[in-house]
Amino acid sequence: MTVTVLTVDDSKIVRKVTRNMLEPLGFEVIEAEDGQVALDLCANTMPNVILMDFNMPVMNGMDSLKYIRALPNGGADVIIIFCTTMNEMDFIQKAIMAGANEFVMKPFDADILKNKFEQLGIEAN
Repeated sequence: MTVTVLTVDDSKIVRKVTRNMLEPLGFEVIEAEDGQVALDLCANTMPNVILMDFNMPVMNGMDSLKYIRALPNGGADVIIIFCTTMNEMDFIQKAIMAGANEFVMKPFDADILKNKFEQLGIEAN
């Protein structure tokens, strides 16, 4: 089974860099430029993992997270990792309380993502 990672970020560069980090590790990567596009994609086919930015136009990451968690096709089970520059403890607590599984600070590199995935038991097949 292929492990699919949805990377959600309004920066095309961040999405491309993330794709270039994950594809060599064996993950299939799909992209969304905002939380609404991510929600629409997830409503059709739920990925295994979502890397979610917070500050985005149309729908921010926190709102998207809440809506995705409510989807009946696996929203409660998908692993959601916030990837953001926001490092205040209050924000991190709100994200975890809203349903985020983990948190990665930007900028991140391939080793940080690989280690976070290993901590969460996510392996490419």
